[in-house]
Amino acid sequence: MTGSLVAYPAFLKLANRRVLLVGGGRVAAGKLTGLLEAGARVTVVAPRISTDLERPHVTLLQRSFETADLNGCWFVVAAATFEVNREVAKAAETRHVFVNAVDDADAASAWLGGVVRKGAVTLAVSTGGRAPALAGLLREALESLLPEDLGEWTVAAERLRARWREDGVPIAARRPLLLRALDDMYAKRSSP
Repeated sequence: MTGSLVAYPAFLKLANRRVLLVGGGRVAAGKLTGLLEAGARVTVVAPRISTDLERPHVTLLQRSFETADLNGCWFVVAAATFEVNREVAKAAETRHVFVNAVDDADAASAWLGGVVRKGAVTLAVSTGGRAPALAGLLREALESLLPEDLGEWTVAAERLRARWREDGVPIAARRPLLLRALDDMYAKRSSP
């Protein structure tokens, strides 16, 4: 099923939003870090919960998943057994909550990708859940290609965007103007 679908890429704004993480092991702990970095209010539910998941401001429910755990959630990550992940995905579907079912692309309604962050720039690479290791390799390659001063690019682009909006510069005209501004930034650095 996933092979014929084209994913719609999006970045989720999870700050102060309730997210459910089902699973209590190493894989769940790996997912927890990113959710907390995004500012999500995370509840972890699993019969056994590793100490790696004991973090400040994380609610731990040491028991099996219950459908009601999804109440009020914006997003859910199922990082448990195949059977539990499928149960979570089915319950999430009926509640219109997107679910990332770890290592089960067909059950998922959201696929996580390889992520690169430099300054305020975030890039994500996805294979639609079909080849996560490939997404990871591509993430590493992209990270090595991005300039270290990418944060400065963002500051310049943000400043220029505000001016262009104020001046009514059409969106289609902004990219060439930004490229010229970035070229000027490097030209000033290299001139004596």
